[in-house]
Amino acid sequence: MPKGKEVDRVENKGEPQEVASRPKPCCACPETRKLRDECIVEKGEENCKDLIEAHRKCMKQFGYDV
Repeated sequence: MPKGKEVDRVENKGEPQEVASRPKPCCACPETRKLRDECIVEKGEENCKDLIEAHRKCMKQFGYDV
């Protein structure tokens, strides 16, 4: 195996490149997360279903199933 690939696997902790390059869940979709969180605090979860779903869709684009 070429040395460069070996270094990549060590730096990525053996994860496929696709997984290693995506943002952490806490850093993905900050805009939809902020709107969702503010709505839940102010109006309650039951009144924010559209914003919750928008955030779920955004997270799914990064490969997270929440």
